[in-house]
Amino acid sequence: MDAPVSTGIEGLDHLLRGGFTRDRMYLIEGDPGTGKTTLAMQFLIEGRERGETGLHVTLSETEIELRAIADSHGWSLEGIEIFQLAAAESPRLQDQYTLYHPSEVELVETVQRILDVIERLRPSRIVFDSLSEMRLLAREPLRYRRQILALKEFLAGRSCTVLLLDDHDGAESDLQLQSLSHGVVQLEQLPFEYGRARRRLRIIKMRGVPALEGFQDFKIQRGGLRVFPQLIVASAEAPRAEPITSGLAALDRLLGGGLTWVAPPSSLAPPAAANRRSRRNSSPPSTIRCAPSCISSKNGAVPSSRDATRSGCACRRAYGRVTLRSPRSNLAKSPPANSATGYAPTSTPTARRSS
Repeated sequence: MDAPVSTGIEGLDHLLRGGFTRDRMYLIEGDPGTGKTTLAMQFLIEGRERGETGLHVTLSETEIELRAIADSHGWSLEGIEIFQLAAAESPRLQDQYTLYHPSEVELVETVQRILDVIERLRPSRIVFDSLSEMRLLAREPLRYRRQILALKEFLAGRSCTVLLLDDHDGAESDLQLQSLSHGVVQLEQLPFEYGRARRRLRIIKMRGVPALEGFQDFKIQRGGLRVFPQLIVASAEAPRAEPITSGLAALDRLLGGGLTWVAPPSSLAPPAAANRRSRRNSSPPSTIRCAPSCISSKNGAVPSSRDATRSGCACRRAYGRVTLRSPRSNLAKSPPANSATGYAPTSTPTARRSS
């Protein structure tokens, strides 16, 4: 299988799993000012750096304007063929054609001139900027679709990757192009009332390539487009059989050859929630008995955790809280509990009178 065609944009190549599939036709659509021409230039310049022939067919901009755009990014279009095709060769077309509508004759001539240039140069990368003029010349969606389909069939056997740049002039025309294209990349610019506008792109379709879906932010800066793919959590891998070595032979021998791979758990609960769950599920041992003098005991039964933590006898230690009590106070008789609070007042052991 042939290697994919790089777009010259690192972030976009990441979304496309390496780039466009070779020898296919792709649609780059978006409103004016979204960066379609800049993306197309990066695509052609990348091909030139790889020794491939590039052709830029411009239907809406002049060659001087294209070179000025390249200069603003610090690029040179040397080695890239720019074919400027005017939409109207003469201002008096109505006087030249009487049997056919001027647009019908002009569309056939326009397409034929493009095919002649492609046949002469045999480029590996082609950019059509843009298809709005061809849509206006076709006048009807069915005729426009047939012209694009004929262009696709002509380019299919010539080993070239084609980018079609198109504006959002009509929903029906856009759907026609999307159905004929091998892949569709949409560029958007979202203006805000305050602050700078936000630019984003979306891969609408890409046949045979598991491209990353969703909106991805990008910006236009000096040097071209810069795409920022969304962060995606990597799937957990199975533990590896071989251990992880530290590079220190003595340490690896102490570790039995190295550290063992451990698969991450599927879900991790917060520490606080895990502690609460463990305390809730845990139960005190059945062998713990409270002292008869403990206020929390009820007939020598195991007290509850709340009562045990409030008391100061040995049963409190069974719940993980160590409290030091004087042995003499344990032997003393506990005073009666306060009827209002339910707690016994703390008794202070009396000092032994010396004889």
